[in-house]
Order: sequence, then C-alpha cells, then structure tokens
Amino acid sequence: MDRRTCLKTLGMGAAAWAAESQGKPERSKPNIVFILADDLGYGDPGCYGSQKIPTPNMDALAAQGMRFTDAHSGSAVCTPTRYGILTGRYCWRTRLKRGVLLGYSEPLIEEGRLTVPALLKRHGYHTGCVGKWHLGMEWTLRNPPAGTEESNIDFAAPVKRGPRSYGFDRYFGISASLDMPPYVYIDGDSAAGAPTAYMEKQGAVRAGVREPGFRTVDVMPTLTRKAVEYVDARGKNPSQPFFLYFPLTSPHTPVVPAEQFKGKSAAGDYGDFVVQTDWTLGEIMKALDRNRLAENTLLIMTSDNGSTNPVMTEFDHRPNGPWRGRKSDAWDGGHREPFLARWPGKIKAGAVSAELICLGDLMATCAEIVGAKLPDGAGEDSYSILPALLGTAGGKPIREAVIHHSIEGTFAVRQGPWKLVLGRGSGGWSSQGSPQDPEGQLYNLESDPGEMESLYERRPDIVKRLTQLLEKYKKEGRSRPRG
Repeated sequence: MDRRTCLKTLGMGAAAWAAESQGKPERSKPNIVFILADDLGYGDPGCYGSQKIPTPNMDALAAQGMRFTDAHSGSAVCTPTRYGILTGRYCWRTRLKRGVLLGYSEPLIEEGRLTVPALLKRHGYHTGCVGKWHLGMEWTLRNPPAGTEESNIDFAAPVKRGPRSYGFDRYFGISASLDMPPYVYIDGDSAAGAPTAYMEKQGAVRAGVREPGFRTVDVMPTLTRKAVEYVDARGKNPSQPFFLYFPLTSPHTPVVPAEQFKGKSAAGDYGDFVVQTDWTLGEIMKALDRNRLAENTLLIMTSDNGSTNPVMTEFDHRPNGPWRGRKSDAWDGGHREPFLARWPGKIKAGAVSAELICLGDLMATCAEIVGAKLPDGAGEDSYSILPALLGTAGGKPIREAVIHHSIEGTFAVRQGPWKLVLGRGSGGWSSQGSPQDPEGQLYNLESDPGEMESLYERRPDIVKRLTQLLEKYKKEGRSRPRG
C-alpha cells in the first residue's frame, strides 16, 4: 500500500470512528436501573437453587453479572425497606416503628431529606419511578380536616408529596400494595382516572374505590409497559444518564398471574407469578439492548423482603430457600434477598459474592459512582458496595454490621457469622416464642445457617458486644462512619 492510499484508509477509519462515537456518546456516568420485586423469596429464582420455577432472565442476569448470597433488606416488610432504599437510612429511626403504611397514609420520607433520585439529579441524571410507591402521599381532602376516608378525598386534585416531590422527574404507579385501596393509577402528580367504581373484598384484597377499568391482573403488564416506555424514551437522549427505580407489585398478594403465564411453573399460581416477574425483568433487559444502553447500565434485581410462604409442601418448593422463617420475621427468611447486579465491563460475569450488604446501600453506592460525598445528614446507614461489585473489596468487610427489623419491631444485629435477635420467637408471623424462652437468641450462621441452636445463654460476651453496638447506632443516629 502506498503512502497516499494508507493515509486515505486511515482517514476513512477515523471518520467512521468519529461517526460511531457521535451515534454512541461516551459517558463516565452509567445508567442505573433498580428493579425491586415484591415478596420474592431467596429460593424462588433458578440461580438460587429453585427447580420448580423457570426464571431464565434472572439466571441470565446472574451469568452476565454478580450474584450475592448475603444480601439483606433493611426490614422484613414492604414500607420500611423502601424508605431505606431511597434514603440510605434505617426506617426504625422514623415514626414507623412497626408495620407498614396503607394507601392513604401520610408521607413517611421527611421533607428536606436527601433521596437517591435527588442525589442523582444533582449530577445530571434523569430520574423515573414506575410501580408501587408505598411510602405515603398527601391526598387532597374535600373538607379538611375531616379525615382521610375515601369519601373525603378529592381524586381530581393533585397528589402532594408523592414520588415527584422526592426527586423523580417521572412517576407512574399505585400508591401502595396491590391489595390496598385506592385502586387507581397515579400518573405524575394526579390520579389517571376517576375511581367511580368499587372493589369488593376478595381474600387478601381490601375493599375500596377503584377506576372502572382497574383489574389487579392487569397491573403488572401495565407497569411493565410503562417502564419499557421510560427506557425507550431515555434511549432517544443517550447523552443524559438516567436512574429508573422500578418497584413491582409481584409476587405479592393478590397472586394474579396473567393468562399467558398460568401453568408455566411447577409451583402453582405463586410460581406462575414469579415467572411473570422474571418476564418483566426480561422486558427491561430487551429495552436496554434495543436502545443500545445495556453496556453502560448498572442493572440490579432484588426483592423487598422474604416470601410470605415459608414452605410450599404441595409443590416441594421452599420460596425462602434454606433460611428459617418468612416475610415479617427477624429470622433470615424474612430479609435475606436474591440480589443480582450486571454492569458490563465493570462487574465480572458469573461472579458470586458472599459480602454482607443491605439494600439501603444504594445511596452510598450511587454517591461513589458519581463522585459525590454524602453530607452528614444523609445516608446515615448506607455503605458503598461498589468495591464488592468491582471485585476490589479485598478481605475487609464493607459493613461493620447490618441491623434487621421485624414487622413487630424486633431488632436483630448481624456482624460476621454472629446474629443476635433481641426477642423471643421470630418477631413476626412465624412464631411468638414462649415466655419460658430466654429473652433473646444468638446464632452462629457459619455453623448453624438455619438458626436452630441458640447460643444466647452460652455466649454472653457476644450478646453484650452486639447489644452495645446496636445501642451505639441508636445513640449516634447513624451506623456509617462520618467522613
């Protein structure tokens, strides 16, 4: 090749590279997609050992990224976990000391508190939320202060202090769980339709007003479509990074798999609803691929707490895997979660991490990703798990400890192999314990992962140390060190 031909060839290659670069802008800030299943158990996905429920998309996500085996929600029930995810702060520090909110409850996130979407907006992100909010909203009353009964709510008026008040540019979803009224979609800051019909009580579904066309079986397909539309819209503006928080309504009650998923598992309607949950993940993965966004996206799939079902003996399926207990409990079945993360080129494919993490770590992780320093009054219980994701954590644990909390307000402290439960029984629906039992429980999860042999009376030194650690966290108002 002569010099002129060589220069011409190099010039054509440079032009082609420039054109490709213009079509695919290079950014240092990744998109972040956080999908939160509702009551999905540790033992439900195939990549965590299930042989009864096909979950090809979760399995693919595990193969393409990292699977965590010691990830925990901040609580064993819905609302407090969601508070922790979006604020990086344990919910037991708020007014909500036990239980969950309802569809008409007042907002739980304090005004002025930094949230994950608000943090990312400061760093140029577009932020979207699609799905179950369950953190309270301020509904407009026709005759204040007469109360928040359905008959006194003006559904035609804007909703205040909803997701868009806490940092989200876009919101579409429902106010609380799929078994809680009002049965109406919220689009932005307003009800998408007038709830002029009524939902009669049906099993776990509470009675309440609904839009005439609202059916529980349609909610997951609708939310999936809206989330895909959000990703498609962001694909038209690839130069701006985005954060999508996608809290699902499945496989929480009511268990209503769409017709196309019925019979697709060997674990009844519940298993079929998990199959549909997996399909939703697959639709998001397809949307990322279709818009050429996957390569620069941190995609996380997890769950808010354990499954309601401890053991499904008729199907030989354990939704919470080998862990004791279920949703609501301080035992690990209540809060040990499947947690999958993919970030091509950053997270090693097929990796497995035994790092102890908490879902509330999203705040500090996002801060480190964008190079931000969290102020003292934000993310007080959040630790960055970026070193674990990137495989650079080394031998030292990222977290000093994780504090667990049951539906009834029972505390548990986890540090290394030790877990202290500060109460009798499960602290939830599984067992209330006996007055004759010791006032607490202590387990070594390394030798006793099933939490069957309490060492509470035999290891008072460990009980004292972990009790003092919890008291320190309470007194200081934080567990993450300053600085």
